[in-house]
Amino acid sequence: MTHWSELSLAVKWIHQTASILDNEEQLPRLLVQQRFGAWMVFMSDHKTELGSLSDFIPHLLKVTRNYWPGLFHCYQVEHLPKTNNDLEQVFGSFRHHTRRTTGRKKAPGSMIIRGSARLIAAVATRIKTFTAQDLALVDWDAWRHQRSQLESLRQTRLQQRHFRRDPDNYLLELETKLLQSILPL
Repeated sequence: MTHWSELSLAVKWIHQTASILDNEEQLPRLLVQQRFGAWMVFMSDHKTELGSLSDFIPHLLKVTRNYWPGLFHCYQVEHLPKTNNDLEQVFGSFRHHTRRTTGRKKAPGSMIIRGSARLIAAVATRIKTFTAQDLALVDWDAWRHQRSQLESLRQTRLQQRHFRRDPDNYLLELETKLLQSILPL
């Protein structure tokens, strides 16, 4: 029966840890960081109360120490997911919709070229619904620059495909172009 009391205390501590990190009160990052640090010290000081389960506290402290520098970014950056599960859900839904629209299990080749823009658009639309007015406020120079970058990536990928399909012919064409540029008219 003593193991049951140790286990219930460990569960309470885990729930308290999750509650601090969940930050339902929307406290500033520094306050959450201080509360969490104080809670880690409390658990370290009282780990003997857990009896046979006390071995998990040093492990928790070690892992927390390793992740400490990046552990509280989600409280600084608005809408940044707090856990890997949230991040996986964002990327998983993007993968799901890509599979659904293309019918492919693997990512299409266009993902390499246009994937970054599509991923940003998919994540942004989860945070905010955009209106026609929002979309009309486009920086045309930035848009043209982005389009030219995407086109150069597409051309590079196209040349790689030509080379993979027929390397001898591809190299022969390059050699011909080089000779034509060197020879006088």
